[in-house]
Amino acid sequence: MPRVVVDVMPKPEILDPQGKAVHGALPRLGFAGVSDVRQGKRFELTFEGEITAEILAEAEKMAETFLANTVIENFTVRVEETD
Repeated sequence: MPRVVVDVMPKPEILDPQGKAVHGALPRLGFAGVSDVRQGKRFELTFEGEITAEILAEAEKMAETFLANTVIENFTVRVEETD
């Protein structure tokens, strides 16, 4: 059954203290080669039936009005197939 996934990330110009903390911890834990980390949110929305253009438009509206703070965050909406 497909689901709609909304990925929310801080805008590039917004500071990301959680991402910086993770980035700083990785070398201390033995992980090398990571040049930057940005931390975001992922929402998985499961709908009854087939994913239509109307459902995608509704998910976009959810993201814009509730799931993301569009002043400081960008979001993407996509369909993901499940196993």
